Amino acid sequence: MDLLITNIGQLVPMENAGPVKGRHMNNLTVHENAALGIKDKKVAWMGTAAEAEKINRKKTIDAGGRLVTPGLVEAHTHLVFGGAREKEMALKQQGVDYLDILKQGGGILSTVRATKKASFDELLERALFHLDRMAMYGITTVEAKSGYGLDRETEMKQLKVVKEAAKKHPLDLVSTFLGAHAIPEEHEHDPDAFLDEMSDMFDEIKEDNLAEFVDIFTEANVFSVEQSRQFLQKAKDKGFQVKLHADEIEPLGGTDLAVELGAISGDHLAVATDEGIRKLAESDTIGVILPGTIFYLGTGTYARAREMIDAGAAIAVSTDFNPGSSVTENLQLIMSLSALRLNMSPEEIWHAVTVNAAHAINRGHAAGSLAIGRQADVVIWDAPNYMYIPYHYGVNHVNTVIKNGSVLYERKLNHHG
Repeated sequence: MDLLITNIGQLVPMENAGPVKGRHMNNLTVHENAALGIKDKKVAWMGTAAEAEKINRKKTIDAGGRLVTPGLVEAHTHLVFGGAREKEMALKQQGVDYLDILKQGGGILSTVRATKKASFDELLERALFHLDRMAMYGITTVEAKSGYGLDRETEMKQLKVVKEAAKKHPLDLVSTFLGAHAIPEEHEHDPDAFLDEMSDMFDEIKEDNLAEFVDIFTEANVFSVEQSRQFLQKAKDKGFQVKLHADEIEPLGGTDLAVELGAISGDHLAVATDEGIRKLAESDTIGVILPGTIFYLGTGTYARAREMIDAGAAIAVSTDFNPGSSVTENLQLIMSLSALRLNMSPEEIWHAVTVNAAHAINRGHAAGSLAIGRQADVVIWDAPNYMYIPYHYGVNHVNTVIKNGSVLYERKLNHHG
């Protein structure tokens, strides 16, 4: 073995093929007093700590009775952006809602202006910084959307930053084209022409391998269900898989549309209807729930994840990392919100940030699970068991992150006596 991790208190491999739906999200395999072997960047062996003593290895990590899991999978982020929006916090505290901030030139449009101004290198440097921080929190695979350009040039710049970041950073990146994120000011009275402009980019994006998915913000005062249907159907015809920002603020039926189109995921779903939840549960579309957004904005209601799971749906949870409505790279915090605000069990939460999150970005074959022959993305946690992570909130529990078989991050503290 190249690396043997032994003396594992709990090994939670998340070996379900997935996506894991409904009540099956409560079924978790836990191996105690375990060990894990890595060879040629892949998981090569799993067994007991006692069996591990007989195995030849180049390097050993003593887990010291800690929890070991797959690397976390981040299924929904807006990674590449310019500027920041800390000044909007005061407006939110005064009760100004998100759509009103947008009308005042804030919100998405202020980030669009800052992203247009930022150079490629500035955006890349910042994206790499955020990826470093995500890695420190135990995330090993990340979805990254464009959407702060709203014009051909800036959207392409964002997508090319993601492609370059994927070459430079050890984390695996999955790219999504979200050109239809908002209506730019110059197209305020003709959003259909803007959508045509964005769909005209599909061929070039596909040819240059700049995105795997196409996404759209289906919302009141943004894009209607019918506009979203036509736009995403064009994307599908060009060979893209599709996603939706759906039913976040107004229950327009975005969840139903995600199912109708066979979208790989419908994201947000905070105000999904009973009918939308039923359709989601009967489909292969994964619901990606983003409780950090509701928590940060302080408005609206949390998605009915409990009802979705009870109905039989597959659910993932994510940070929705972005500069305006969920400013955090800490997926562990989102795990705590999933327990405290979505009423999800620890077992369901672990499925939601590993197996199901991987399937929500078409990485079910590679990420979110520890199985023989799979890439060795492993986290050793400063925790005795899997229930501890969502329980102890707001801090970083990571001890060691291993990406593709190599140690990427280790927590080191200097003890002063």
